[in-house]
Amino acid sequence: MRTDRLVQGVFVALLLVLPAVLAPFYVTLLNYIGLYALVALGLVLLTGVGGLTSFGQAAFVGLGAYTTAVLSTTPELPGWIAWAGSSPWLTLLVGLVFTATVAVVVGSLTLKLSGHFLPLGTIAWGISLYFLFGTLESLGGHTGITGIPPITLFGVVLDAGEKIYYLIWAFVMVAVFTTQNLLDSREGRAIRALKGGMVMAEAMGVDTSRSRMIIFVIAALHACASGWLYAHMQRFVNPTPFGLHIGIEYLFMAVIGGAGHVWGALVGAGLITVLKQWLQDILPRLLGANGNFEAIVFGIMMVLVLQRAREGLWPVLKKLVPVKAPQKTIDPAADTLPRRDLPKAGEVILEARNVTRKFGGLVANNDMNLTVKAGEILALIGPNGAGKSTMFNQLSGVDTPTSGEVLFLGKPVAGRDSREIARMGMSRTFQHVRLLPTMTVLENVAIGAHLRGGKGVFHAAWRQDRAEEARLLKEAARQIERVGLGSHMYDEAGSLALGQQRILEIARALCSDPCLLLLDEPAAGLRLKEKEALGDLLRKLRAEGMAILIVEHDMDFVMGLVDRVVVMEFGQKIAEGLPDEVQRDPAVLEAYLGGV
Repeated sequence: MRTDRLVQGVFVALLLVLPAVLAPFYVTLLNYIGLYALVALGLVLLTGVGGLTSFGQAAFVGLGAYTTAVLSTTPELPGWIAWAGSSPWLTLLVGLVFTATVAVVVGSLTLKLSGHFLPLGTIAWGISLYFLFGTLESLGGHTGITGIPPITLFGVVLDAGEKIYYLIWAFVMVAVFTTQNLLDSREGRAIRALKGGMVMAEAMGVDTSRSRMIIFVIAALHACASGWLYAHMQRFVNPTPFGLHIGIEYLFMAVIGGAGHVWGALVGAGLITVLKQWLQDILPRLLGANGNFEAIVFGIMMVLVLQRAREGLWPVLKKLVPVKAPQKTIDPAADTLPRRDLPKAGEVILEARNVTRKFGGLVANNDMNLTVKAGEILALIGPNGAGKSTMFNQLSGVDTPTSGEVLFLGKPVAGRDSREIARMGMSRTFQHVRLLPTMTVLENVAIGAHLRGGKGVFHAAWRQDRAEEARLLKEAARQIERVGLGSHMYDEAGSLALGQQRILEIARALCSDPCLLLLDEPAAGLRLKEKEALGDLLRKLRAEGMAILIVEHDMDFVMGLVDRVVVMEFGQKIAEGLPDEVQRDPAVLEAYLGGV
């Protein structure tokens, strides 16, 4: 049996027996830990994995709590919603739908922000909802709502802490199970890719706006479920537990436990809940009842933990228990992904016509023309500041020309998003390597196959995507073997040398099944043998009919490999032709050497 499953089984067994051996006070404490862990789990997806910091999750907890409180206690509901007041389970359904709707509306505004503006935005709507709860008389104002009925399950009334305990932790374990499954999937890799940068993720076909909204809504739904359980456990709600200070505590729980780890949410929720309880009991005896000393001590302890364990406590605990994450296996019997038919050799795939790009008064590209044909390697070279990177961005659709046009397979690139261009058959690498260092080589490369799958979040959460996942991983493994990194398939990408990371990027680009490959300085950082292996790989791809465009500074590597060369200086093309011709061109010698 796998050790991770054994440890998880022991944990579940402990959850089952604890109410029988613990005093009611500790069962209640475990209930609160479970409620907090649900919210922290959402923040693992949102903040730890997706990189989106939110201080407003307590407001979503309040939405779940107040929705069920209003529907359960209002004697005469309007006819269109009266059906929901008959059962707490129906109020849960309404609360989830309502919370998801609010999350989509709030997220469509908030998620457009970036940098420090995003967390400030979450603070703004978190405060707004908190004051809304306390202001509306229909919600009981600051006095709150009482008389909330208990949940009934299979005829059992869950009106005591030890009774609702199992329901709370059932919710938590389902959330853990589905979150782990989601992260171990095509959709999960898309979510993880957000931390690798929007440009990289979009170039690999990931709809970053959709992925950000998905995790925002999922985190809100987890918080809503926690609020529903809280309301029926307490049988009373008021605005106090849904303020900004509680939202900050939820974020602390995720970060202290380990924001990038599912089980870190449970560790963080348990640690902070127990720690706060201990401090509230112990400090008044030591320092007196006057003063809020526990908040001061708690804050100092949190800072120390963040200094000593940047990734949270879960990675530290994992080292104490010999639990090894299961290694992904490649199923040789999985179906092979379909491959596109490459254009005929010599057919023009990419064409730039009179491309000019201006940044204010600076002309970065001036009336540039070039073509890339199927079955050839074209090099775009020039001294530093020649405008190669800007031209590369025009060709790949990252930037839009001020005038002129770029055609890929006869269709204009300008105005199309990177995902659409990737779907058409263009893939690229980056001048500065953009990988996810803590993910394995296999998972990084599989991101490139994102557009070749179609299973969504629900399929991933409930493991209904396994056949597709097997096909995607098989394709990723094939490309890894193809570029010569087979022995590193299960290594973390961040542990590879720079040259190997560049090769990994090429494997990721190939995984999208392109007909045109754009390589931005692929030989930078490679040793001689690695360059020779890269050259052999690119020649093989050319022989298969693929078109390749290289922007490169290594002239020895370029001149012995490519079919044609385009030379730029000061944003203009100064030469084009065969490598031998270009090396003898006086204009090129002038640009590189200052004279013949």
